[in-house]
Amino acid sequence: MMLCWSFKMNLFWFFLLLFLYLGVFSFGSSNNVSSRPAVVNIGAIFTFDSTIGKVAKLAIQEAVKDVNSNFSVLHGTKLFVKMRNSNCSGFDGMVQALQFMETDIVAIIGPQSSVVAHIISHVANELQVPLLSFAATDPTLSSLQFPFFVRTTRSDLYQMSAVAQIVDHYGWKEVIAIFIDDDYGRNGMSALDDKLAERRCRISYKLGIPPGPGATRGDIMDLLVNVAQLESRVIVLHVNPDSGLMILSVAHYLQMMGDGFVWIATDWLSSLLDSALPLPSETMDTLQGVLVLRQHTPDSDRKRTFFSKWNKLTGGSLGLHSYGLYAYDSVWLVAHALDAFFNQGGIISFSNDSRIKSVEKGGSLHLEAMSIFDDGPLLLKNVLQSTFLGLTGPIKFDSERSLVLPAYDIINVLGTGFRRIGYWCNYSGLSTVPPEMLYSKPPNRSSANQQLYSVIWPGETLSKPRGWVFPNNGKQLRIGVPIRVSYREFVSQVQGTDNMFKGFCIDVFIAAVNLLPYAVPYRFIPFGDGQKNPSYNELVYSVATGVFDAAVGDIAIVTNRTKVVDFSQPYAASGLVVVAPFKKLNSSAWAFLRPFTARMWVVTAASFLVIGIVVWILEHRINDEFRGPPKKQLITILWFSISTLFFAHRENTVSTLGRLVLIIWLFVVLIINSSYTASLTSILTVQHLSSPIKGIESLKNSDEPIGYQVGSFAEHYLSEELGISKSRLIPLGSPQAYAQALQLGPKKAGGVAAVVDERLYVEVFLSSQCKFRVIGQEFTKSGWGFAFPRDSPLAVDMSTALLQLSENGDLQRIYDKWLRQSSCTLESTELESDRLHLKSFWGLFLICGIACFIALFIYFLQILNKLRRADPTPCVSTSPGNSRSRQLRRFLSLIDEKKDPSNSGSKRKKIVRSFSDNDKDDKLGRNPEKKQTEMTNRSEINSNN
Repeated sequence: MMLCWSFKMNLFWFFLLLFLYLGVFSFGSSNNVSSRPAVVNIGAIFTFDSTIGKVAKLAIQEAVKDVNSNFSVLHGTKLFVKMRNSNCSGFDGMVQALQFMETDIVAIIGPQSSVVAHIISHVANELQVPLLSFAATDPTLSSLQFPFFVRTTRSDLYQMSAVAQIVDHYGWKEVIAIFIDDDYGRNGMSALDDKLAERRCRISYKLGIPPGPGATRGDIMDLLVNVAQLESRVIVLHVNPDSGLMILSVAHYLQMMGDGFVWIATDWLSSLLDSALPLPSETMDTLQGVLVLRQHTPDSDRKRTFFSKWNKLTGGSLGLHSYGLYAYDSVWLVAHALDAFFNQGGIISFSNDSRIKSVEKGGSLHLEAMSIFDDGPLLLKNVLQSTFLGLTGPIKFDSERSLVLPAYDIINVLGTGFRRIGYWCNYSGLSTVPPEMLYSKPPNRSSANQQLYSVIWPGETLSKPRGWVFPNNGKQLRIGVPIRVSYREFVSQVQGTDNMFKGFCIDVFIAAVNLLPYAVPYRFIPFGDGQKNPSYNELVYSVATGVFDAAVGDIAIVTNRTKVVDFSQPYAASGLVVVAPFKKLNSSAWAFLRPFTARMWVVTAASFLVIGIVVWILEHRINDEFRGPPKKQLITILWFSISTLFFAHRENTVSTLGRLVLIIWLFVVLIINSSYTASLTSILTVQHLSSPIKGIESLKNSDEPIGYQVGSFAEHYLSEELGISKSRLIPLGSPQAYAQALQLGPKKAGGVAAVVDERLYVEVFLSSQCKFRVIGQEFTKSGWGFAFPRDSPLAVDMSTALLQLSENGDLQRIYDKWLRQSSCTLESTELESDRLHLKSFWGLFLICGIACFIALFIYFLQILNKLRRADPTPCVSTSPGNSRSRQLRRFLSLIDEKKDPSNSGSKRKKIVRSFSDNDKDDKLGRNPEKKQTEMTNRSEINSNN
């Protein structure tokens, strides 16, 4: 009864307002209602008999009932909803919206269609009526263009992000997009294209379906026949339920729902499954293995209660999908916003727009009946600021006016129903746990954290489909092959043919293709003029621009090329090396000098002399063998130092310091002697080669010309990476040109000091040119591979096949077939001198020098101590200068004088033993001069005692 009275009252107000707007008042008038009226009218526009509309209609009605029965929401004010059927037509939707604008409607729930939303959003903007759409998912419905449009569901921007991540998760690179050709479909595909591009994936083919009943089954069949001939087998279906079911039915008829295919449907299919299950068995047969997205709504007690209530209302004949839940929450959103609106003093009032009157003047459309909601901006503000917990979860808008925490369920259709294999949320990507359990943790988008449960794919298989095949349209892959004029062992065109090639690279490619688990139709297309080697950079760029589908040949994998194409696994290792002429070093009369450098000889000779002097200083005072006339002492020093080279010194060392120095020096002599002997043996017995070029650094630092192969990347590397002037780089086109330029040398016109080229070419060159050798080591590390367009799945499979070739030995056999080397290249060549440098022995000399310094330091401390303790005769008249001179003479005399033997018995016994040994020598007639000297020494000792 209350509802009928409210309806009559609204009719009364409607006719009254219409009468006023049609000209009763000559100027713009306004109709003001109390701040909290008894009834507030809202509108709803959607398609009543659609999959979404059937559920939304009942959900909106139940939401209005629940709001009106809850006094705490609007505090006695009742909502009254007026529903209009848009029939999925933009025109009908516009008409219905204009009719709403002639009444006191403060907000509109809907529209369902993105096409209709685009049209009536303009009207809502002008008349300031908030438009709350629970199903228009077109991402281009921007708040900037349509400020009064509020999306109370998820934008397709998030849904396409989920699709793109699923595609990337399974490793697919290309998809085919089938979409409804309207704003909803086109803009959704545009968003998908952007999201795929972020993951280096792409839409390889787009297929638009006419909206409405315009597409027949025959039309769909023609379109899908073309799709079946394409390369990609991953199909994204973004359509409406009617056309979607027809497409899947035709695909099943064409056997496109079998093994190898992947079908990903957006949430149009989940809405159908949720609302209409169980579907007929023949319909379910066409859906087997399809992946479907569904807007995620978290479980809650309130949601479960509403589902129970829904089942009682419908008797199980109509299921509840996510769009129905969003429609229900949209009504509650309007109610909460109105409550805040009234609390802030908002008044429901409407006024005429003078602009409409000026347009209508002289016409008969009665546009002046439409009025502007005066406080519409205030109501819109409260809508966007409302926060509450609805059936779909938290209702709250972010800064971009989108609902927070977007998430989707990922379901897999199988049997008579479906199962959920995971979730996607904008917070952390793919997961197997509900998103609400992840929001309390830090976001983790690492690839290891992106997980889904196993999928039963079309064809009832658990094996992940490859996602692509070679197109079944008779089209062959266009393989670009360089026409080489040199080093034809690698690749060469068969004479008399246009597209037949042979060589090492061709055999490797054919062997790898034969290992693929599928057939690859291809044809070789020559690249180059046949007069000179083509530019390999241009060949690679031809692949990148689509001129060729791939490139096969001796193509080096370098940085600038990997930026535009994908390469297979390298099938041959190669790097840049330096080739230069050499000369053999033969033995000569002065070959014994070659083991040491000049500096080594000088330092060694000086070390012998220094050691002789140090030992003489340490032994002079206590050892008779180091005493005597100056001439004799000088000869003793020289003889002693030289004789240590052969360990043949006869002079005994008596002092401890002298023996320490001598032991260390003999160790140094042992090392030097052994090293010298080994190096001299090598020089005299092994053939040695010499070259003025020592490697790339010496070549870079010189100003001599350098040769490179025409078409090779060596020119770019030398000029751009090493900074060598291009004026020094000489292009050479053949091995014969290499040899001629190297023989001419850098001083003659056309000659070069060295050639820089890849090792594989150099090995072939040296197999017939034994006058040249590789200098130093490879200074770059690279390899040869086959070039494919970016993200080509064939590149991955070819890499796997090349690894199999390497593991089973076929790659080596192909190499031996084409590139078997002569014995010339197998010779062990040593281009670095075997001479011994000082740097190899400076540690030994350092140790010996430190020992000498320490011994001399201790010795001079002893002398200075003895000088300090000496008690010279005082002389009063001695001048300071004479005193210093006297002290210096005293210091030198202490060094020169013979040390007093100690009173210890052991020392005396040693001296006596020495005398007795000399007596024996005298009796035998040995060295009479020495006998005289020893007698003199004995008398001196006795006198001292």
